[in-house]
Amino acid sequence: QVQLVESGGGLVQPGGSLRLSCAASGVTLAPYHIGWFRQAPGNEREGVACIEGDFGATLYADSVKGRVTISRDHRKNAVYLQMISLKPEDTAVYSCAAGYRCFVQNGKPLLRRTDYWGQGTQVTVSS
Repeated sequence: QVQLVESGGGLVQPGGSLRLSCAASGVTLAPYHIGWFRQAPGNEREGVACIEGDFGATLYADSVKGRVTISRDHRKNAVYLQMISLKPEDTAVYSCAAGYRCFVQNGKPLLRRTDYWGQGTQVTVSS
């Protein structure tokens, strides 16, 4: 059974940092492109970052550029999202997805095909 499990979310003050993890079981993530997405209450899900499976090229949403870094560790079969300088508008449920072909549309990264989704982890930025 394939599972993507996110962790690392929580409550953080504005300006704070969080590192989210996406750990996989039942599937090897190395060949996949991995995207991080977020959905705030009342909003549509939007892409935050995407990392390719071959050369590890990365794409970021315009709203998080310079504050977010996506990375992967093939040995641990995991992908990470390091977030700094967090803002209240970053509050959302963050989910990872494995699929193929990261690309950018309207300033946000997407996956052309998504094979697996995680359940998400809540990030709340508030004082």
